[in-house]
Amino acid sequence: MKILWRLSKEAQRYAGLYIVAILSTFALAVVNLAAPRLFARMTELVASGLDQAGLQAIARLTTILVGLYVARVLFRFLSSYMAHRAAWQLVEDLRVRVYEKIQSLSMSYFHQQQTGDLMSRTVNDTATFEQLYAHIIPELITNVVTVLGVMAILLSINVKLALLTCIPIPFIFVAGWLFATRVRPNFRKAQQAIAGINAKIHDNFSGVQEIQAFGKEEYESGEVAVKIHAYTKSLLRALKLSAIFHPTVELLSSAGSVIVVGAGGLLAFHQQLSVADIVAFLLYLALFYTPISGLARLLEDMQSALAGAERAIAVLDQEQDIIDEPGAMPLTKITGAIEFRHVDFAYEDGVAVLKDVCFICEPGRMVALVGPTGVGKTTLTQLIPRFYDPLAGQVLIDGQDIRHITLASLRRNIAPVLQDTYLFNGSIAENIGYSLPNAEMADIIAAAKAARIHDNIMEMPDGYDTRVGERGLRLSGGQKQRVAIARAILRQAPIIILDEATASVDSQTEHEIQYAINELAKSRTIVAIAHRLSTIRRADMILVLEDGQVVQRGRHDELIAREGLYKRLYTIQENIDSN
Repeated sequence: MKILWRLSKEAQRYAGLYIVAILSTFALAVVNLAAPRLFARMTELVASGLDQAGLQAIARLTTILVGLYVARVLFRFLSSYMAHRAAWQLVEDLRVRVYEKIQSLSMSYFHQQQTGDLMSRTVNDTATFEQLYAHIIPELITNVVTVLGVMAILLSINVKLALLTCIPIPFIFVAGWLFATRVRPNFRKAQQAIAGINAKIHDNFSGVQEIQAFGKEEYESGEVAVKIHAYTKSLLRALKLSAIFHPTVELLSSAGSVIVVGAGGLLAFHQQLSVADIVAFLLYLALFYTPISGLARLLEDMQSALAGAERAIAVLDQEQDIIDEPGAMPLTKITGAIEFRHVDFAYEDGVAVLKDVCFICEPGRMVALVGPTGVGKTTLTQLIPRFYDPLAGQVLIDGQDIRHITLASLRRNIAPVLQDTYLFNGSIAENIGYSLPNAEMADIIAAAKAARIHDNIMEMPDGYDTRVGERGLRLSGGQKQRVAIARAILRQAPIIILDEATASVDSQTEHEIQYAINELAKSRTIVAIAHRLSTIRRADMILVLEDGQVVQRGRHDELIAREGLYKRLYTIQENIDSN
C-alpha cells in the first residue's frame, strides 16, 4: 500500500485523464451488470407466455440491450484510451525525471552503479507504470465494482443462494495473499537480473575490441549466459507459483458454481426460486467468478509491476550529496584564483586520498600536479568543480568557498579536458561546440585552430561534419585529445583543468598542444596534470604529490636543482626518452 500511495502521488498530474477513465470504467461495469438482468426479464416474459404486450416489452428490452452494447463500446474506448494516454504520459514524465535525477547525482554514485543497470531503471522499470495504470488499476476497479454489483443483485434475488455463492471467496483471498507475498521477491530478482544482463552486454559491446583481441569471446558468452540463466530461473520460480495459484483459484471458483447449481436446484424444487431467477443467477454467476479469477491474475501482474516501480522510485528517492547549499549565490565574473586550505579527502572511510593539501594559484597562472600514479592528482582536480566535496578544509575560487556557490555557475566557469577523453556520437563540429550553446561556426573553427586540430579536420572527407563514431572511435587518440582541448577553449572559461592533456599524442602533436596551452596560460588559470614533465616546464608552480600529500612545490628549475621526488621522476623520464 505504501508503494501504491507513492505511485498515486506521482500520477496526480494526470488526474483529469484518470477521472475520465475511471468514470468510464464504472459506467462499463454498470452496463455489464444491467445486461443479464434484462436477459432474465426476457426469459421471464417468454416463460409466462407471450401476447401482444409481451412482444412489445421484448422489443423495448431488445432496443435497450442494443443501446447498452453501443454504450459499452463507447465506455470501453474511453476507459482504455484515457488510461493508456495518462499512463504513457506518466511513463514519459518519469523516464525524464529518472534520467535527470541520475544525471544530477555525484560521481560517487556512478562509481557504485553499472551503466546497464541505470539504463534498465530509466527505460525498463519505468515502463511498468504503464502496466500498472493502463491495465492493472482499471481492471482492478472494474472487477471490484462488478463483484460488489453482482453480489448486491444476487442478494436481491435470493439471500440464501447469494450467501452460499460467497463460500469460496475467503479461500480465494487467502490464496491470493499467500501468492503475493511469495511471488514478488522472485519478480524483484527477475528485474535485478535483467538489469544485470543489460549492464553486462553494455560493458561487452563497449569493450568488444578487447574481447576479440584477447580471444575471450567464449568466456564472455558464458558470462552472459550465466546472467540470462539467472533471469530465467527467477522468472520461472514466479511462473511456477502462478501455475499453482491460478488452477487453485479456478478450482475454488468451480466449487462455488457447483454449490450454486446444486443449492439453486434444491430451492427450485421446493418452489423457493423461479426459473427466471435461476437463469439470472447462472448469468450473473459468470460475471461473479470471472472478475474474482481476474483479481488473481491481476495480483500476479501487480507484483511484477511493483517490483519494477520500486527500482524506479529508489532512484527518485536517492539522496544527492552534492547540492546547492541554502543561500548559495551564483558565481559572477571572476578572475580565476584558486585556493586549497587544508583539504582532506577519502572515497572510503579510513582510506585517505588527500591529506592537508594547501596551495594558492593566482589568476592567469598555471599550476601543475605531478607524482606517481594513484597519489590523488585527478581527485584534487575533481574537487574544484565539486564532483566531490572535501572531508575537511576548503576549496575557494576568488576567495569564495565553492560550497557557497551554485553548482551551475561554478561549473560554467570551468572547462575540463579529462584524462579519459569522451566524444559524443556526432560530428566534430558538434563535439567542439558542445561546451558553448549556440556557438558560431567561426568560433568553433577558431577553437580548433588554437588546439592545433583544424588542419587535420580539413583533411577529412567531410571536414567539420565528419562523424566521430561512438566515443570518437573514428579518430586517433591524439585527434580526440585535441578535439577535447578545442571544446575546452571554446567554453572561454576563466579556469581550465587539463588531466593528462598530452597523454595520447606523439611528440609533434605534443609540441603543438603545448603551444596552445601556453597561449591559454596568458589569459586563463590552468590546473594541469602531466606524466610527461617536459610539458609543464613553464608552469608557474609545480606541486609534487606523494601519498596524498604535497611533498614539494616550486618552479621546474627550482625543483630540478634540489634532491627529491620531482628530480627522481624527471631523471627517470629523461633516461627513458634517451633510450
